[in-house]
Amino acid sequence: MIHYSLHKISDVSSIPFSKDEYSKFKFGDDLIAEKFGKQLAEGYIENYLQNSDINNDIIVFSSPYDFIPTASYYLKQYFIYYLNLWLIENNKNVVCELKIFRTTTYKEDYGALSASERLKLIGNDSFYIDKEFIKNKFLIFIDDIKITGSHEFMIKKMINEFNLENKYSMLYFSELVNKEINPNIENFLNYHYVASLADINEIINTSRFVFNTRVVKFILSSSGDDFNAFLSEKENHFKNQLLNFSIGNKYHLMDAYSSNLNKLKNTLINKQKVEYGY
Repeated sequence: MIHYSLHKISDVSSIPFSKDEYSKFKFGDDLIAEKFGKQLAEGYIENYLQNSDINNDIIVFSSPYDFIPTASYYLKQYFIYYLNLWLIENNKNVVCELKIFRTTTYKEDYGALSASERLKLIGNDSFYIDKEFIKNKFLIFIDDIKITGSHEFMIKKMINEFNLENKYSMLYFSELVNKEINPNIENFLNYHYVASLADINEIINTSRFVFNTRVVKFILSSSGDDFNAFLSEKENHFKNQLLNFSIGNKYHLMDAYSSNLNKLKNTLINKQKVEYGY
């Protein structure tokens, strides 16, 4: 197993990347996702791939998700783009991307949990992979940050359960290397720029906004009045996307989100009744 992280966090007072950019990235700023993905690809190529003897076809995975992509999914998309440019320049095959399937969706904010709480939560999940398709291929697993290693633990558990013999890399944009630092530093980074729906709106109103799990959960968990005001400013296309992602991730079954989700659904149904006269 090859382990690579672009940035190492050893001191809270000297984070080696922009905290505001990271927060915006976690809440759907696709322009920053591209910047981070490009940097990660360039770092991995320079520090490992260009000097490796890997000749197998490469398959790239982002962190597992159910229906709504995570922020790391978009990081992975741009990592692949810039990695492919290097691969074709070196007469190698472009990569393939696959999804790791998971069985559990939860409402807890992962970044606010301790190491033991993270492992307990994610330990109830199960990851699935297409074992036959990946045979004899080199695997790259990407996540935006490694804090306690619980996600990596689950990937390795999946590899052992499926008896995979593939060579593989674990890649991170950043990694907490000082274990004396509280894991809630992840929450500090996630919310460094984003604290309200007004901050979310600022990202949405750019030309490069994308939905991800974190931004959908943030919107749905806002107070009723804030949610109503937020919806009143949004076009139907945005509302339909929000509803589609929410239902797809089964948030309508979670009490924490059901009230606002019902408001959203009813708003769209009533709008359709007016438009189509039924």
